[in-house]
Amino acid sequence: NTRARLSARNRGVRRRAEIRDEAQKKVAQRVRVKMKFVVVTGANKGIGLAIARGLLRDGFFVFLGSRDLGRGESAIKTLDGGLESRAQALQLDVESDKSVSSAVEAVKEKLGAGGKLYGLVNNAGVAGGLFENAPAAEAFQSCVGINFGGTRRVTAAFLPLLDSSEGRVVNVSSAAGPNYVSRCDAEKQTLLCKKEITMAELDRVVDENMKIARDGGGDAFGAAGWDSNAYGLSKALVNAYTQLLAREHSALKINACTPGFIATDLTESYVKSSGKSAKELGMKTPDEGAKVVLHLLQSELTGNGRFYGSDCLRSPIHKYRAPGDPEYQGE
Repeated sequence: NTRARLSARNRGVRRRAEIRDEAQKKVAQRVRVKMKFVVVTGANKGIGLAIARGLLRDGFFVFLGSRDLGRGESAIKTLDGGLESRAQALQLDVESDKSVSSAVEAVKEKLGAGGKLYGLVNNAGVAGGLFENAPAAEAFQSCVGINFGGTRRVTAAFLPLLDSSEGRVVNVSSAAGPNYVSRCDAEKQTLLCKKEITMAELDRVVDENMKIARDGGGDAFGAAGWDSNAYGLSKALVNAYTQLLAREHSALKINACTPGFIATDLTESYVKSSGKSAKELGMKTPDEGAKVVLHLLQSELTGNGRFYGSDCLRSPIHKYRAPGDPEYQGE
């Protein structure tokens, strides 16, 4: 009898533990459902980290993507106010199919069964030819491959995880894109601004410019109707791709933006060569640059597939609009 009572008691203890575990799992699942999850690439420093910090302060859960997992983990340690509890470092090299695929699986695991991603911020990028025209072919290819190719690769991989009812994508672009387009001939401008542009057309733009770069570049870019700045080209492509994506995935909010001229490691060489300080050059902080991204992720927006200035106002993709100028009203 004593053995039977002990056995029954043990079964009762185990059952209560099972019930408690099941309840905890249900609570955790409800928390996952209520919380909004966002992936930010290039989030271990600069603008990316500022975007992540802003989202965390607003109650989001953020996956901080970075090529080096250790750097992402170190970035999380810099967060204060308990924000680190809603942050997860994510090894994500935008140039690597394998890395991106592994990152998707890691996010899926965190989201749980049926979980959806609220937002994707394509922030990772390199300066490339920002402050020089017609860089070496390898640098040209790297700049376009990371800034445009990486954005395509990551977006294609994460799109299936985005919540079809409210998901958002923000492509961090640059005013270098519109500036680039304005320096191309009329035919190329029309192509890069065409709302119905196809992926095949974007691929042809890349292929044509890469061939010119491999053949020596220089004046050959202008002779073909293009500008020679690789960074500008990469961001013009991102802006065109944003329009294409928004057209193909109209249920999502997909937009691009320029954070402004920000003091980061991407612009450090320019600051040094100028002989002036970032402040003297009128450069903004990463936190200031993050504002437009946070706006596009959280505010009520009209339209889709648009390009926004650092002042959170719509801007054209064919010419530069300075912050503070009237909002662009075109198609």
